[in-house]
Amino acid sequence: MVAQVVKEFGRIDILVNNAGGVSGAKGEGVGTFDEAEWDRVLAVNLKGAFLVCLAVVPHMKKRHYGKIINLSSMGAVSPSVSVLHYHAAKAGVLGLTTNLAFELAPHNIYVNAIVPGPIVTPFWDSLMPPGPERDALFKGIAGKEVPLGRVGTPEDIAGPALFLASGLSDYVTGQVIYAAGGQPLLAQAATFLSAADGRGKD
Repeated sequence: MVAQVVKEFGRIDILVNNAGGVSGAKGEGVGTFDEAEWDRVLAVNLKGAFLVCLAVVPHMKKRHYGKIINLSSMGAVSPSVSVLHYHAAKAGVLGLTTNLAFELAPHNIYVNAIVPGPIVTPFWDSLMPPGPERDALFKGIAGKEVPLGRVGTPEDIAGPALFLASGLSDYVTGQVIYAAGGQPLLAQAATFLSAADGRGKD
């Protein structure tokens, strides 16, 4: 993949590690999956990002420039349900980000991460097919967990990604942007609900 891009364009300026996935279970805690499933999910969500960085970074070093953007998950920092292997992998993406940012800063290579909140994408299809049940889920999430009161769209992630990929972020590295409608500003939904209806005011 990397060789093909370099052959066609002559260089790689920007890398976005956006691949991710999990099995169809709504919740997967300790003892609900085997080692093979753990390895599969970590391979997709963490090892994959590492391998692509491994292939791309030498090309960026040659040009003394590059922008790397890694996509994590709110579950890595503030899980609302246990999906242990996926959330652990996405937490690893944050560790990968900060370490690479430190290592690659002398080479003028910037490494940052985006933590999306609930975003309506095909990612959800394996967890819950489109339909009234999913619509109700998104409505509930928006009302109880997202201070802005809505679930996000891919365009809500594209904005921060464009910022991190452009010269506007040339003094930004090793950072995490939460594109999550206000999450995780509030640790508990009850806090947000009480603020929304006026309870808790002085």
